[in-house]
Amino acid sequence: MTTVTTGRHPNPAYAGTGRLIRLALRRDRVQVPVWLVAFAVVYAVSVWSLKDLYPTSNDLHLIAVSSAVSPVVLATNGLVSGDSLGAVVAAQALLFLALAAGLMNSMMVVRHTRQNEETGRAELVGAAVVGRRAMLTAALLVALATDVVLVVLIAAISAAFGLPVGGSVAIGAATGAAGLAFAGIGAVTAQVTQGSRAANGLAGAALGLSFLLRAVGDSTGSVDESGVRVTSSWPSWLTPIGWAQQVRPFDTDNWWVFAIFAVFLVATVWLAYALTGRRDHGAGLVQPRPGPPRAAPRLPTALGFAWRMQRTTLLWWALGIAVLAATYGSVADEMDNFLDEGGAVADMMTQLGGGAEALTDAYFAVIFLMMSFFTAAYAVQSVLRMHGEEASGRVEPLLSTALSRTRWMLSHIAVVVGGIVVLHVILGVVVAITYGIAIGDLGGPLGSLLPAALAFVPAVLLVAATAILCVGALPHRAGSVAWGLFAVWMLIGQIGPLLNLPQWVMDLSPFVHVPALPAADLRALPLIVLTVVAVLLAAAGVAALRRRDIAVQ
Repeated sequence: MTTVTTGRHPNPAYAGTGRLIRLALRRDRVQVPVWLVAFAVVYAVSVWSLKDLYPTSNDLHLIAVSSAVSPVVLATNGLVSGDSLGAVVAAQALLFLALAAGLMNSMMVVRHTRQNEETGRAELVGAAVVGRRAMLTAALLVALATDVVLVVLIAAISAAFGLPVGGSVAIGAATGAAGLAFAGIGAVTAQVTQGSRAANGLAGAALGLSFLLRAVGDSTGSVDESGVRVTSSWPSWLTPIGWAQQVRPFDTDNWWVFAIFAVFLVATVWLAYALTGRRDHGAGLVQPRPGPPRAAPRLPTALGFAWRMQRTTLLWWALGIAVLAATYGSVADEMDNFLDEGGAVADMMTQLGGGAEALTDAYFAVIFLMMSFFTAAYAVQSVLRMHGEEASGRVEPLLSTALSRTRWMLSHIAVVVGGIVVLHVILGVVVAITYGIAIGDLGGPLGSLLPAALAFVPAVLLVAATAILCVGALPHRAGSVAWGLFAVWMLIGQIGPLLNLPQWVMDLSPFVHVPALPAADLRALPLIVLTVVAVLLAAAGVAALRRRDIAVQ
């Protein structure tokens, strides 16, 4: 900061908030637009595809009725409330929008509060005239501004497709309100923990718990006489994700639900401010446990140290993958009945699942594709941990010893590669076991479902290798470029078949080249090519790091 304010601020606790807002906006000048564009594209494609899949009121009524009586759809897609096009859009898209908005907001607040303290930026900023609450206030105001833009985007897209204006504003506001609720949660977790990873982990756990409680509440709800409107049971009312759905856009448009959001946001922000005044700078309320008096034999090694740094992240991702895999596997035996009732949904599932005639196989192919996006997100996050260590200056003392740059980087890469394989094994085994329990054949599905899950490992390795190249060659843009490419590839892999994109566009995504097991036959050549390309990209990233200066921010 080049300018220091010497005048007296009306409230010294908030002094410097404006400059911190500008600083946060500058740091997020790439990430926030990428998030917003991704929201806009995904939502627009969702509305367009649903409008194309269900062109008549009879089609809309049929999908609403079949969804309302299916615990699978209610748990995974969201609350059913009406049979208009807008209501079907809300039932299919609002859950994803709310979850993504919650993730974006919690990470944003943690990045501009706890991460600043962790990297030392907050201490430098605090040397100027900056109040104790200024950094948290700036982070929350930036989150609020981002959510306002998001609300406008979603409402405008809905209205552009001819949906009612009231419902369009309601679905946008529900998404933004869910995001703000998790901004408040992120503000609290940033005060409780001492590291940004732990803060993001707690906020992510809250997001996952919110999803699970809502899933239980919706799937155990009751259907009214019309057959197209579900009344959720009480667990749905315990979470911000559930509140967003209870707005019921394009149906009853329950604006009073936003009062619950307001109370929750005020409570979490008040708690965050209270905790800010009760802890030391750079410390959390929960202090880390002291380590053992003697280090483990493997800790002084490059690989052991990398494992120590990455193991908590892998544990949280493994837990989340296991929960989702168990959910999807346990309901797979019901998919044939549900898909048979909705011809358009069956066609879409078949198209995404490699053209298989067996709907259950197509369902598994789609599930493994979707879950590979999660493991790829883990890979990008874990690879970028190297960038974080470099930017914070913590890697320089390590490299001043006998540890070479190559060994340091390869040790982290080895842990990430091992984590990718472990997550896909967990995915395949848990899906197979839960599905086997549901059909009364515990070990039978394992032989086909585990290879289907492992088939996506080469594609995820290529995503990780791209992030490695970004860390090595683009140290100042590693995060934005790596996450941006991941978002593009994910969108192509998920919605490309539905939009009938040109083949050369489809080929840009590594996920498209993976055979859709168990719906399709195994083809080894694409997997070999993906693996070779991943190795070459990773080698280029390591070579690039060896040839440049260490970039400390």
